Amino acid sequence: MSTVVLSKASSYDRTMQLFGGMWFMLLALGVAFKIGSSPDDPGPSLLSSVCLAIFYVLLALLTITRPPAKAQAEGLRPRIAAFVGTYMPWTIALFGKTDQALPNLASTACVLIGMIMMLVTIRHLGRSFSLVPQARNVVQTGPYRWIKHPLYLAEEIAVLGVVLKNPSLLTAILLVLHIGVQICRIHYEEDLLRRNCPEYSSYEASRWRVIPYVW
Repeated sequence: MSTVVLSKASSYDRTMQLFGGMWFMLLALGVAFKIGSSPDDPGPSLLSSVCLAIFYVLLALLTITRPPAKAQAEGLRPRIAAFVGTYMPWTIALFGKTDQALPNLASTACVLIGMIMMLVTIRHLGRSFSLVPQARNVVQTGPYRWIKHPLYLAEEIAVLGVVLKNPSLLTAILLVLHIGVQICRIHYEEDLLRRNCPEYSSYEASRWRVIPYVW
């Protein structure tokens, strides 16, 4: 790969890091503003909002600090899928929320589970963490001993939590669309790893993608 191409890829990656970090921080501020403007929210609703704000701050930090890759998926489709899959579902938090206790408690549980799973997964990913499909190395420790894409599973659980806090037909449709985009991202990522990491073929043959015994 030429120096010019590497420079362009690096510039694109830094731009996306900055944009992503700012986007998630704005979402965190938006949730915090809602908390401040609604001091009389019921306990479950307040707890769910606080967990969501913390989760957005975590996403901002992870996006800004992720390291460079040695190879990256080429073309517009993988980048569009990564962009939509990463940023689209979190706009759900901008929709009207529910004050009912059960959906908010379920939302809190999903966001916390997703956040913990994400932290555990990224701890094992280390420098292999990315948003756009990229190749660094094949991680086989932690949750990667059982499934190939635990980070996508963690994110989907957290997104479900956001939908439960903001339940409507539109947010349910966004969740279904997001799952479709994530499936595309998984296929782009696997194709890239097969082409750049020889050890990936033997690894993927013995692991489920996301949910054991299902897919």
